[in-house]
Amino acid sequence: MNGPLVGIIMGSDSDLPVMNEAKQFLDSFGVANEITIVSAHRTTMRMVRYATTARKRGMEIIIAGAGGAAHLPGMVASLTIVPVIGVPIKTKSLDGLDSLLSIAQMPPGVPVATMAINGARNAGILACQILGIKYPGIAISVQKYKHELESNVLKKTRKLEKSGVARYMGKA
Repeated sequence: MNGPLVGIIMGSDSDLPVMNEAKQFLDSFGVANEITIVSAHRTTMRMVRYATTARKRGMEIIIAGAGGAAHLPGMVASLTIVPVIGVPIKTKSLDGLDSLLSIAQMPPGVPVATMAINGARNAGILACQILGIKYPGIAISVQKYKHELESNVLKKTRKLEKSGVARYMGKA
């Protein structure tokens, strides 16, 4: 794996706290990635260059976060055959519902896998699951991660069943 396999882009630096969750997850799995700002509206030509050169540069997945009108994921998806995972960013005016609908409601032929509002961590997980089809090491890491999730829930289940609700919640 030379160069980044996953590109993480966002429309504004205000999206960075959310989008960094995808980067952190990818980093924890050792998946090469890059993160940058690419605005669909303010740096349109940069967006076009990014999307049209992604595959040539070795990108296998693009995670694109955007708020408001949230055109970035769809516009990038229209310019490349690299799969795009969209992350709607929560907005002040409509709590991210505008972003969610903008990303999810793509026309036929321009799919974008859409996460929950501020769901960048899940975008990183999905990227790893997709890459795991081709890269066995990533698949093993995903499998271990899923097993850890299960183990954590089962530990909490045993604790709740043993101690009861009041004690579990620290009210006893």
